[in-house]
Amino acid sequence: MSRADDRAALRAACQPGVGLCTVVGIEGSFSRRVGAQLAVHPNGALTGSLADGCLEKQLASEIAAASGPVVKRFGAGSELIDFRLPCGSGLDVLIDPEPDRVLCRAAVERLDRREEAVLVLPAAGLPMRRYIPPLRLQLFGEGPELEALVALAGAAGVQANAHGKDALSLGRRPAGLTADRWTAAVLLFHDHEWEQAILEWALATPAFYLGAQGGFEARRTRLERLAANGAAPDQLARIRSPIGAIAHSREPGVLALSVLAEIVGAYEALHPHG
Repeated sequence: MSRADDRAALRAACQPGVGLCTVVGIEGSFSRRVGAQLAVHPNGALTGSLADGCLEKQLASEIAAASGPVVKRFGAGSELIDFRLPCGSGLDVLIDPEPDRVLCRAAVERLDRREEAVLVLPAAGLPMRRYIPPLRLQLFGEGPELEALVALAGAAGVQANAHGKDALSLGRRPAGLTADRWTAAVLLFHDHEWEQAILEWALATPAFYLGAQGGFEARRTRLERLAANGAAPDQLARIRSPIGAIAHSREPGVLALSVLAEIVGAYEALHPHG
């Protein structure tokens, strides 16, 4: 995901000699959003991605030649008549050969604490680049659905913490677990009596996504029990069920893909640069 590339570029920019390129404006369409970043190392190596190899090579050359931060236009409207973007768009890119290392490290430290972070940008139409922590999953359940979602999340580079029945106590809220504003909590039980205490724990957190699998009767009973135990209507409305972007997913692999797609879509909506 491009956001992971951006955080990697920010981390690389903490190192001496590494330049940082930031997309600060887009005219037309482009495969990255405003705020996308690329780090250029002294040996020409790159950290991050701006989707177009020619652009990345051009930016590496620009970093090597720059004496200070400067915003340059690439593509449509650019003075570089021998360089064009395949999409026909125009990009304004902040080229900074010596980004403020102190500010970069401070932003990385906040992200490592799973806090939002900002990096003030010099000489740019975008005054600051804002970052959010990476997506994290807290998964509870049993069987092939849980295994499939853990495997798919791993393949996608998403941190997934799985908690099966052997790590839980029936009727007790999970101990020692956290879920912040960038965490999704998902329940994948066939035995729904395990759910109530976990859902009560999850509802007490700011998790941006809370979902539980189950058919109509399971969903109705789940909400009735939570309400009877004091859960307010606005809390109950946070629980997504059925879960997933694909309706009526039956196969574990399809369900995992469906759920992860829905979660990533909800997480993308949190992006501070839209």
